[in-house]
Amino acid sequence: MTNQRIQAHFQESAELKQKAASLLAHPISQAVELMFTALSNGNKILACGNGGSAADCQHFAAELVGRFERERLPLPAIALTTDTSILTAVGNDYSFQDIFSKQVQAFGQPGDVLLALSTSGNSANVLTAVDAALERDMRVVALTGKGGGAIGRRITDADVHICVPHDRTARIQEVHLLTIHCLCDGIDVALFGEDAND
Repeated sequence: MTNQRIQAHFQESAELKQKAASLLAHPISQAVELMFTALSNGNKILACGNGGSAADCQHFAAELVGRFERERLPLPAIALTTDTSILTAVGNDYSFQDIFSKQVQAFGQPGDVLLALSTSGNSANVLTAVDAALERDMRVVALTGKGGGAIGRRITDADVHICVPHDRTARIQEVHLLTIHCLCDGIDVALFGEDAND
C-alpha cells in the first residue's frame, strides 16, 4: 500500500468527521439526555450490533461498567453480543434474526435504552431488537449510516437517530466510535458534573 493511499484514508476520515460534527452534535446531545435520564432512574442500557458494530457495543458497555476517563461508580450497560451460548442457541433453535430480540425481551424493562448499531440501517436482527424494545416501552438510540435504512424508518419521535452521512462502512464505523466516546463523556458530565481538568 502506498503512502498516498494511506493518507487518502486519513483525509477522507478527517473530512467526514468535520462534516458530521455539525450534523450529529444535536442528536448525540439528545442521546446523552435519553441515556442520562434512564441511568438516573435506575434503568440500564442494552447494546446490539453485528461484526465491527458488535465490538463497538462491547466497547461502550466496558466504558460504562468500568470507566471512561474518570473514576466513578459503575453504570449498568450490557452488550447483547457476548454470550455465545445464548447467541448460538437462539440462532440454532429459532433464527439468527432473533439473537438480540430474545435478549431484549428477557432483560429489557420500560425506561431502559437500546443502543442499536447498524452501518446500513438494515440489519434484520438489529431491526427485530428495535421492535422488541419499542414493544417493551424502551427508548432506542440508533447509530446508522447510508441514509438510515429500515431502522431509521422504524424508530419513533421519542427515540434518537444518529445517522452518519456517508456510504462507506469503514468511515461510518469510525464516526460511530467517536460518537460512542461522545456519549460516554456526555453521560459522565451529566451524572457527575464537569471534570476539574476540563
